Amino acid sequence: MPTSKKAASTSCFPVSGKVCISKSVVSSSELLRLFDFIHRKSFASTFAVDSDESIEADCRALSLAEQAAVISHYLHIGKYKPWGTIYEPCGDALFRLWSSWLKQAAPIHCKRGIPEKYISGVKSLLCEVPKVSFPTCSKPTFTFVDLFAGIGGFRMALQNLGGMCVFSSEWDEQAQRTYYANYGEVPFGDITKESTKQFIPNEFDILCAGFPCQAFSLAGKRLGFAETRGTLFFEVAEILRRKRPKAFFLENVKGLAIHDRGRTLCTILNTLDEIGYIVPEPQIVNAMYFGVPQHRERIYIVGFRKDLGIPVEAFQYPEQTNVDRHFIDIREQDPVQAKYYLSTTYLQTLRKHKARHTAKGNGFGYEIIADEGIANAIVVGGMGRERNLVIDFRQKNLTPTTNIKGEVNTEGIRKMTPREWARLQGFPDTFRIVVADASAYKQFGNSVAVPAIQATAQQILVTLRQHGLIL
Repeated sequence: MPTSKKAASTSCFPVSGKVCISKSVVSSSELLRLFDFIHRKSFASTFAVDSDESIEADCRALSLAEQAAVISHYLHIGKYKPWGTIYEPCGDALFRLWSSWLKQAAPIHCKRGIPEKYISGVKSLLCEVPKVSFPTCSKPTFTFVDLFAGIGGFRMALQNLGGMCVFSSEWDEQAQRTYYANYGEVPFGDITKESTKQFIPNEFDILCAGFPCQAFSLAGKRLGFAETRGTLFFEVAEILRRKRPKAFFLENVKGLAIHDRGRTLCTILNTLDEIGYIVPEPQIVNAMYFGVPQHRERIYIVGFRKDLGIPVEAFQYPEQTNVDRHFIDIREQDPVQAKYYLSTTYLQTLRKHKARHTAKGNGFGYEIIADEGIANAIVVGGMGRERNLVIDFRQKNLTPTTNIKGEVNTEGIRKMTPREWARLQGFPDTFRIVVADASAYKQFGNSVAVPAIQATAQQILVTLRQHGLIL
């Protein structure tokens, strides 16, 4: 079990030559100001380093966003050995650099004036913020990395099981905002960059990745490792080859199983075999059997390092037997704002669209989910919302709050809210939604279903424990 290197103090600035960590609570607005700062190109040269400042050149060359990722990982993980070792030299130097800049102490000089509103965001980074909704596990029994992290569905599931995330990566800025607001950690960016990969620790137990299914059209021409080059799966495979974790857990769309007549999946499995992993038969897992009222089928791929001696039959996916929740169980408790109700013009367009497809014998078009029903899979784009409409008469004030064509319909037809989508994916109500609705729908639509991930991860842990590989 990891041991603490040093106790935290009450200051977020270097004291007596040691990096100390604040125990203060930081608001979501302060957390988000950090992103307004680190993603503004005009602030890229904010930190000027004098020649006598001891900081590695490769750390100086990092963008502000990358520096923020290093600092936050260092504060969360630096006290744990051996995983925090990789963040220590650069993280310590950057922490001192940023802290000195805040105090406007030599040898740091602000080249241009930074508006005061950004200062609180930078200050918030230099605190561990242990009272975020989902802090890093203090007494972990296993470790994992979170690739293509999105808003942290994998992280939440594995932290619930006692795991500690030792590296996270997500390139989308809005998803990073949500991730930081909930976990107090800035994910690293583009995982295809070597400068990002260099911060992945050498020792961890499980690699998690909901990797995007893209650029697979050329896969399967010839089965083998090289055939996956150019896809983001290759990045996962390369990290597995280099870091050799005990196990991995991959998630993707159901269509991956039949893409290119099954050749794509065959290429993936052959690649995993070539780099030294046994892979039980991948399985289509439906989230509705794990406590969320959403018909969401995804393919799960689990594997174990061959040299660990785990037979392929040792791992069993969780049973999918019971559907015990329905939309009414996750519906907003209070009346929903009028902005979520469809306009009469929009509703008429949807009805015409569905009628055209019905006449052709197609099943396309909007769908209304009954209170006792199961939602369709939530996905990115308008279709994800249109196929998950509900009827709710509780809102009596239907005065439009946004610019719409026509009037708000009086039939009670509305979209689900972002919070309802969060619940459909198994995120608790303490999960902060800190982005605009459009981004929130996208983030939850792209996310994994936490309870289904957690149930499967539990089976991975059972297998590893049975073979004495984790506590």
